[in-house]
Amino acid sequence: MLLPDWAVLDADLTLGLPTPTTAATGIDAMVHAIEAYTSKRLKNPISDCLAREALRLLAENIHEVCKNGANREARQHMLLGAMLAGMSFANAPVAGVHALAYPVGARFHVPHGLSNSLVLPQVLGFSRPAAEPLYAELAAILLPGVTGSEAQKAHAFVARLRQLPAELGLPTRLSEVGITAADLPKLAEDAMRQTRLLINNPREIGYEDALAIYGEAL
Repeated sequence: MLLPDWAVLDADLTLGLPTPTTAATGIDAMVHAIEAYTSKRLKNPISDCLAREALRLLAENIHEVCKNGANREARQHMLLGAMLAGMSFANAPVAGVHALAYPVGARFHVPHGLSNSLVLPQVLGFSRPAAEPLYAELAAILLPGVTGSEAQKAHAFVARLRQLPAELGLPTRLSEVGITAADLPKLAEDAMRQTRLLINNPREIGYEDALAIYGEAL
């Protein structure tokens, strides 16, 4: 693991970054914050604070940087959010979204951020029964002013993240990146090998679960 003494967050270096890359890497950073906050292992008050602030910065600025990539202030907020999310998951590790995204990237050469985006809502939906209180807490960041019961807030949180990739112009189905139903069993087998990630997921994911999640994302 590389642990830097200094991190230079220079928004000028991100100017000109294509919109799809901006969107996918932004969602990837949001996944880092969400999975750190809901991680079954090593979650702690410090990682929680980092994750919440990261998600706030990212959620408040991702539409702007995708619409107006020359907005240095918004890009600076995204950089800071991405760094804080990285600090968060360095302490409370990521989980099921990454576990199912890795095989998509490895087998089909889909960029990492997009791989995460493609399975994010399905994994969150699967994990919601075990993570509902935490999703409800994060809903207040993603959807300021959200009301309702804990279950309703958690549902709104997952629904919002299901909508986000399409709003940013990203593919939303595995079939859009060349994956077919025949590929899903092998992807599920590969996902089961990501044990260091799967053990962090709020709800246990088995082979049949992974297969169903991929099928929903197809």
